[in-house]
Order: sequence, then structure tokens, then C-alpha cells
Amino acid sequence: MRVALFVPCYVDQLYPRVAMATLDLLEQQGLDVEFPEAQTCCGQPMLNSGCDQDALPLADRFLDIFSGYDAIVAPSGSCVSMVKNHYAHLVHEDARYETIRTRIYELCEFLVDVLKIESLPVKFPYKVGLHSSCHGLRELRLASDSELNAPSFNKPLQLLELLDGIEIADLKRKDECCGFGGTFAVSEEAVSCTMGRDRVADHLQAGTQVLTAGDMSCLMHLAGLIRRDKQPISVMHIAEILAGYGVPQ
Repeated sequence: MRVALFVPCYVDQLYPRVAMATLDLLEQQGLDVEFPEAQTCCGQPMLNSGCDQDALPLADRFLDIFSGYDAIVAPSGSCVSMVKNHYAHLVHEDARYETIRTRIYELCEFLVDVLKIESLPVKFPYKVGLHSSCHGLRELRLASDSELNAPSFNKPLQLLELLDGIEIADLKRKDECCGFGGTFAVSEEAVSCTMGRDRVADHLQAGTQVLTAGDMSCLMHLAGLIRRDKQPISVMHIAEILAGYGVPQ
């Protein structure tokens, strides 16, 4: 399998440890992973702000760079959803798009659905609270919606439960938005921060020691509030936990 690592902007610029953890985790599964150095932003910030024509050149560039791979894996549900679901009206006439759309995976999705891993040699003796990011939950279907009377599943949780010594925090609102929302956090700062603090409060009542998610943008928002309010919670991307990285001090 020819696998490409797609690294989102937030990870590349601010949290490179997440990219390294993703690479380590994939290589631990015996994969030969390539990192196309020409990759840039997928265009999500532009499209989210209604600037479709500004996003189009980045979508074209993405197809140029990532065509030919058997799988494209990224530690970000929002960026994967951008390509899988929101490139459609930008590059739908490009024959390469349908192939790439079916070959791009969020990290947990790839580990569960493609590699079907059933064990991880990692010990993580902490109480972990899982934040279900909106794009991964609602658009990629990485987990079932808690409000629906339907069979439940949760791919990130399924992976976390493979770790030795881990305890999962029982949240009251398992799939509520953190309030980040990209440019929403700028245009509606007060609402965004209130939503984020609500999520942190839920983790505090559940006894969360380490808060994790599949999107570093959501975690950046929550970590900022945790740091400002001096709350006793560490924040780690799920790739860092699954790859066996220690809790940052």
C-alpha cells in the first residue's frame, strides 16, 4: 500500500509533534509512509469563509500532489472532510477527484476500517476524556450520534480502549461542539469561549486527566481555555496517545 501523510496547517505550524506521532503510529503498523513536501493548505479556511474562488487553486494543487496514492491519511477530521465532502462543488469535473475522495482517511478511520488493528502495545494509565469533533462526528461518521436511538459505535474510543491502564471519562454531553468553528471563534469570540468552557466543565466533572480528540484545532481552542483558567487537565491529540507518547509536562 502506497500511503501519503497529509499534515494540516495547524499541525504543521503549531503542533509538529502530532505529525511525528501520526507518522510513528503508521510506521509501527508496518507501513511505508511518504510525505509529499509540496503539500500546502487544503483551502478549508477560505471555503468556510465563503471565498470559494480562493480555495479552488488549493483544491487543484491537492489533486496534483496526492493523485496516485493508495491511501491519504491525516490527523484531522475537518481537513479530511474538506477534501472528501466539500471539494465536490469546486473540482467535481476533475476525474481525479472521485478517486481521491474514496482514498482519503482520518487517522482513526484508517486504523479501524482499513488496517483493522485489534491491539496496540501502549500503556496509558490516565483517565481520558474524548472530545468528538464536529466534522469527524457529523460528516465523517467516526462515531454515532448520542441523541439517536440507534446502534452505537465510536472509532476513536475503540482505539483508546485497546490501551493498557486507560480509563475513559464518562461525559454528560458526549458529542457537543467545543465552540471553535474556525473563523467562528474570531467573529463570535464570546459565544465560542462560553461553549468551550462548557465542554471543559463537563470534562472536569467527569474527572478527565487528559483531554483528547482527532482535531488539533478543537484541542487548541480547549487548551487555551484550560491554560487561561488554570484547570488541571492535560491536552493531547489522539495520535500522540496511540503512538505511545508521554503526557507533556
